[in-house]
Amino acid sequence: MTTLPAPFAPLVSGADGLDRYPSDPAALGARMAQIYGLPVDQVLPVRGLTHGLELVWRLAARDGLTVTAPEAEPYAGLAAIYARPGDDGETGAVVIRALGSPEAVVEMAGRVAPALLVVDEGLIEFSDARSAAEVIAAHANLVVLRSLSLAYGLAGARIGAALAQPATIARLAAMLEPWALPEPSVRLALQALDPSRMVETAQRIATVRAERERVAAALGRVMTVEAGVGPVLMTRPVDVTTALVALEKFGVTADVSGERLRLPLSIRPEVNDRLLTALGVGPAPHRAARTGQAVRDTKETRIVCTVDLDAPGPVAISTGVGFFDHMLEQVAAHGGFSIRLACEGDLHTDPHHTIEDSAIALGQALKQALGERRGIARYGFVLPMDEANASVSIDLSGRPYPLFGGTFATPFIGDYRTDLTAHVFRSLAEAMGAAIHVTVTGDDDHHKTEAVYKAFGRALRQAIRVEGDAIPSTKGVL
Repeated sequence: MTTLPAPFAPLVSGADGLDRYPSDPAALGARMAQIYGLPVDQVLPVRGLTHGLELVWRLAARDGLTVTAPEAEPYAGLAAIYARPGDDGETGAVVIRALGSPEAVVEMAGRVAPALLVVDEGLIEFSDARSAAEVIAAHANLVVLRSLSLAYGLAGARIGAALAQPATIARLAAMLEPWALPEPSVRLALQALDPSRMVETAQRIATVRAERERVAAALGRVMTVEAGVGPVLMTRPVDVTTALVALEKFGVTADVSGERLRLPLSIRPEVNDRLLTALGVGPAPHRAARTGQAVRDTKETRIVCTVDLDAPGPVAISTGVGFFDHMLEQVAAHGGFSIRLACEGDLHTDPHHTIEDSAIALGQALKQALGERRGIARYGFVLPMDEANASVSIDLSGRPYPLFGGTFATPFIGDYRTDLTAHVFRSLAEAMGAAIHVTVTGDDDHHKTEAVYKAFGRALRQAIRVEGDAIPSTKGVL
């Protein structure tokens, strides 16, 4: 089988290295081991849960064995989800879904030994369940399957992992086809699992869980709601067909399973409200949440930034430049809105890229959150701080125009380069689509810098305030 590279790279963006066959996904395996709290030799990256199951099937078929799934009833906390009609041969593997009981997994591992006990934990991040991976060390026949599909938003990339003792991992790895994991999927997975992404991922999962509870409580007034796992609710409406038609009118797609509906949940409350309204229990559709997110990955920085203009928190800033973190916290506090920003940058070189790219990402997130800018006040502010005086005039016009008047005698405040202050506001103006005019005077460069960021936060608070429903422009558009 050839391993020679293609004669040229594909005509697509981000194609560096894709003219060669995939490399060993060792870096992905190491990062997954950190995430799952296991030694690296107990983790095998696979193409999602289905690929992990396929490896189990291959292993059983090679040895002339069958794969079965037990009835759920004898095992508290377990539910069988996969079954394959078998012959009279010996069982090589039993596949179950664990719903949060490692003790039950221990009991069943003893029952089915020496057959492999394969536990599907594809949705465990969305629950309070303890992972069966906690007991892998004591059970050589236990395999736990994890997935990045829903918890990390990578359903289309098809990435997951099999977790087991080293000898079992080696048996499964022997079933892998050549170049089993596509290089683009591995790269996407490494980006999604980057430490700079984990706080935001946890927040997204928490939001979906909260929405699941809210929607389940509302639907419970008119139909039977079964325990939901992950971004899905299982329900039993009085009439499935009628419910489907109503959902389709509101643009909601649901799956039918006999007399049950599998309802999708969104991270966005206004989307879930459409589902509730369709089924006759929700409020009338309301103003969409003003949230925005920017993801920026370059050779110099990796950034994720999320803002919510209508929530005062959470505020979580981590760029590696302490004073800059403090300044962005001032923007959030005085702006009265939530910022979550994490950046992994090349600080060993200089803080320039980290500060500049973080400002760009924040501006992009703010632009997305503002949407068509309907009903906002649009303009804004002046702020004194001791001897310093900062003036920030803002126009959320959609047209970028930065002006900065002021100088700094001190080159650094901590690791923060004061000459980058003007650069930050230029990047914000350009990324947001706003005119931002800044002037600052005073004697203490710390005070002057902090006054500018605080004044910018106050200007934003005034400019993003919703005053009605009209677009604040005689043009009818911003």
